[in-house]
Amino acid sequence: MGRTITEKIFSEHLGRNVAAGELVVLPVDVAMVQDGTGPLTVQELEKMNISRVVNPKTRILFIDHASPSPRKELSNAHIMLRKFAKKTGVVLSESGDGVCHQRLVEDFVNPGQIVVGADSHTCTGGALGAFATGMGSTDVALAFALGKTWFRTPQTMRFVLKGRLPEGSSAKDVILHVIGKISAEGASYKAMEFTGDGAEALDIESRFTIANMAIEAGGKTGLFATDGETERYLKSRGRGKEFRKIESDADAHFETTLEFDLRSIEPTVSFPHTVDNIKTAREAEAEGIGLDQVVIGTCTNGRMSDLRTAAKILKSQKVHPDVRLIVIPASREIYLDAMKEGLLKIFVESGASILAPGCGPCVGVHQGILGDGEKALSTQNRNFQGRMGNPEGFIFLSSPATAAASAIAGKIVDPRKYM
Repeated sequence: MGRTITEKIFSEHLGRNVAAGELVVLPVDVAMVQDGTGPLTVQELEKMNISRVVNPKTRILFIDHASPSPRKELSNAHIMLRKFAKKTGVVLSESGDGVCHQRLVEDFVNPGQIVVGADSHTCTGGALGAFATGMGSTDVALAFALGKTWFRTPQTMRFVLKGRLPEGSSAKDVILHVIGKISAEGASYKAMEFTGDGAEALDIESRFTIANMAIEAGGKTGLFATDGETERYLKSRGRGKEFRKIESDADAHFETTLEFDLRSIEPTVSFPHTVDNIKTAREAEAEGIGLDQVVIGTCTNGRMSDLRTAAKILKSQKVHPDVRLIVIPASREIYLDAMKEGLLKIFVESGASILAPGCGPCVGVHQGILGDGEKALSTQNRNFQGRMGNPEGFIFLSSPATAAASAIAGKIVDPRKYM
């Protein structure tokens, strides 16, 4: 019997064959926490009287969820992380450097690795052929201190993507469509492996978007086989030597195989308050849903291709007077590249506010908390009630194209007539 990508990675790390369902303790290649979860990790290590960290150059503290800090309590949490970094030698990604998941793929994650993070969207790294997953702060604390942690080897669901996306549709529409079909619990504790000629045709940033949202279907991780696109990206990041081919065997066992024809994917919108509550943008437009705020950015859609798409629609246009448009590059590097390309100028001239690289209002801590009854359309990955800081607000999710077009229209629209 062949093995899936997950089974191969686990087997390599353990030194013997591992099958789905097996409980294992494995060495961890990369581990991270962010400013929301990191303080608890540090406290757990202190309770265990552990002051040493294994492989500190691959253990990272990110200050991104509340950066710059909006409150003294969060500022004190940041102080704790900075002190811990100085004491142990772990890497500190400071306020303004960017969102942890973007920074991880930029500088840390390689094919075949095991990556754990005290943040559910750590699964983004699966786009590079790594087993990347979110865990609790205590589990990640053990990965910091001992260099290993436990896993139940997940079953793998295979998603065969066929064909090419039509004009106006993007990876975000694909993953919203997939989650809408299988439900927000449809892949609970499963590895979601995306394959097929449609997956191979997706660029690396599109794969990041899809892997990022695996957790929104309950997935333990989202995975793509490595290929020439993976190698090209790693070379562009100075890590070309880290490339290696990793894919599931032809006779591997998949718990489920589902097929999706990308040619039929339309711009899609997720309605409050669950990600799987989807409609097409055409259907949403027919409902005449007015907006108060539009957000373009976050770890799901704050990359260069996302900003280019949004800028192309917003160029020489004005944001609707009833709408606040917030744009957040996912990392400092993306911010600089967007500046060089003139994208930020387009956003500012359209009426947008540009925020420092980071999570922005996605987690409801600052920089765009909704008022009572307000409606936001965001490119983020989650629209749970209260996610943006107010349980009386309403969060819709979409691609950058739909978000940009809707910011101009003042209501949710199908972006295709604006492109």
